[in-house]
Amino acid sequence: MLQDYNARTGTLIPVWTLEIQTLPQDTDRILDAVMQVHPLGYGRYHRTASVSATGAETTTPQPNSTTTTHKPNYQPGSAETYPMVELKISIERDLPALQRVMDAIIDAHHYEEPVIFVREDWASRASYDPNGTNPNRWWNDGRGLPDMVEFSR
Repeated sequence: MLQDYNARTGTLIPVWTLEIQTLPQDTDRILDAVMQVHPLGYGRYHRTASVSATGAETTTPQPNSTTTTHKPNYQPGSAETYPMVELKISIERDLPALQRVMDAIIDAHHYEEPVIFVREDWASRASYDPNGTNPNRWWNDGRGLPDMVEFSR
């Protein structure tokens, strides 16, 4: 049904959404690794992603985990909490593309068992004119683009 969606303002396409939990300072490294195998296109833009505000992730490493192997004096079963963000990207529903992207993410991630959720979604693709006169567009509303956000590398 959604494959037949065709509004005046655009269409919908099937995508996989990947939500990756990672350290705030690692988002660019992961995106750079993915860009080696996929453009992360969204309409007329590449390297399209969103990064949540910093939150926290918590876990309780079990015996024989990497934590118990590499963290001196760690007692298995003790809870740990670290800062994290959710990095969200989407790609076309193509299995070889998904495999390349997942390999790039896991190779670039700081954990041996990264938390990555893959969802089947539909993404919008707008029918627009970059010179259009819609008064709500940033180039017409008098405010321009918002200030850019800098991420540490």
